[in-house]
Amino acid sequence: MQWRDGAVKWMWVALACAVLAGCAAPRRTPAPVEDRTGARHGAPITQAAPTAAAALPGAENAGKPGYHTVRPGETLLRIALESGQNWRDIVRWNNLENPNVIEVGQVLRVVPPSAGAVAAAPAPVPALPPASAASSVARASATTAAPSAAPLNTPSAGADDDIAWIWPTTGAATVLAGFDEQKNKGVDIAGRAGDPVLAAADGRVVYAGAGLRGYGNLIILKHNNTYLTAYAHNQTLLVKEDQTVRKGQKIAEMGSTDTDRVKLHFEIRRQGKPFYSTRYLPPR
Repeated sequence: MQWRDGAVKWMWVALACAVLAGCAAPRRTPAPVEDRTGARHGAPITQAAPTAAAALPGAENAGKPGYHTVRPGETLLRIALESGQNWRDIVRWNNLENPNVIEVGQVLRVVPPSAGAVAAAPAPVPALPPASAASSVARASATTAAPSAAPLNTPSAGADDDIAWIWPTTGAATVLAGFDEQKNKGVDIAGRAGDPVLAAADGRVVYAGAGLRGYGNLIILKHNNTYLTAYAHNQTLLVKEDQTVRKGQKIAEMGSTDTDRVKLHFEIRRQGKPFYSTRYLPPR
């Protein structure tokens, strides 16, 4: 009996050791799952490298003569004014789908392309945003507007400076603020609300609206390949885009839109650059 009791005793000791060994053994973690789906199709699965940002339209022309790189805060209308061009032409030259959407860094052609690059039948140009609903903008009726059927005679390049300008207002034309290259791109002329605003020379309306900040209800006339004039802060506009106007024709009524008092802000721009306007106007 003694040997049997000893055998049972040693059996329990062996069993206890086996249990303790099992608890102390390290746990095995499951093998990692590997997706071999791609391998079955003959190509391993890889992480695609991020693609580089697409270059902005016209980037290859940056810095070239006749091109403009869009800066923060610029609009197509301002670029057109400062380059002395019709905004509709810039839309066509650059094949812009939406003239209200341009990006900082985008490069735009601001001079006419060569004759061979001009499309035979350009697509219709989309419209810029309409004037603000708060603005008082009127269109002249057929009875008040000058006839626009006659084509505008554009002088040759050598005759572009031969323009006999007149003052764009009637009366004494009191100048409130003169030309200042840094602060005032034209002259500010005093008047009363509703006073007539006159075309300073023959031309064609290339813009009539309120889409240029700081100018209120604005008219821009293109006189030839060199000169534009701008008439700002009007209370009423009496002409529409693409209309031909004649020197002395009433094109607007003076007002105070986007400014602190009734006045006409008048600019003459030569190849888009403003200069001392009253130097070219007759004495009063």
